[in-house]
Amino acid sequence: MIDPLYVASGFAVGFLVGMTGVGGGSLMTPLLILLFGVHPATAVGTDLLFAASTKTVGTLVHAAARSIDWVLVGLLSLGSIPATVATIVVLSRFDLKNATSQHFLTLALGTTLMATAAFLIAGRSIRERYAADRPDGLHAGKAAALLTIVLGLAMGVLVTATSVGAGAIGVTVLLLLHPKMLPGRVVGSDIAHAVPLTLLAGAGHWYLGSVNWTLLLTLLIGSLPGIVAGSYLATRAHDAVVRIALASVLVIVGVRLLG
Repeated sequence: MIDPLYVASGFAVGFLVGMTGVGGGSLMTPLLILLFGVHPATAVGTDLLFAASTKTVGTLVHAAARSIDWVLVGLLSLGSIPATVATIVVLSRFDLKNATSQHFLTLALGTTLMATAAFLIAGRSIRERYAADRPDGLHAGKAAALLTIVLGLAMGVLVTATSVGAGAIGVTVLLLLHPKMLPGRVVGSDIAHAVPLTLLAGAGHWYLGSVNWTLLLTLLIGSLPGIVAGSYLATRAHDAVVRIALASVLVIVGVRLLG
């Protein structure tokens, strides 16, 4: 039976993702843990496949608009795919259902949420500062490519362990590394990269028994129309207000998880 509360939650998260572009993991995973009492490992695994489904739709939209740099996607994947496999192997060595693993996952999630909130608040000013000081970027050529691979590696570990990290953090660092690339193209590339990353990580969690398929389908029923509605209103909301409000929510949730 379809639970209307899960459908409503899916719609709310989809709406916020469509409006802000921040990954659903920052919102859905803590919502499942704190509001519905879902085990952290199951919340992470289910949300990864939730993200893979929703970001596939976003990738199709960006691909149609030709706002994806596939070379950038490939560089990120060179780091994230091996990191994802390695993280799943490490997680398989532990019993994710015991209290110690639950505490570790909750702590990692709370810390990553706090970092995401910081990037939401300060990301733009950081980019503007470095764009003025170093208009060609922090690094160029092979160095930028290598650091992009390293970023992909870090994102692979973070996303696989917590389902958070590919949104505000990834986009901010990519814009520092590739300042000449249009922001919309960076966002589109980040979304496209998130599809194989979350799909592989979600498959790994499924193998570990950390996916609730009924919950996943129920969330998707609400999230897909939510993304459409949020995307429609995105251009009508003041960006700074939305970012600060969302960052405030993430800080509150992060503190709650860490406490």
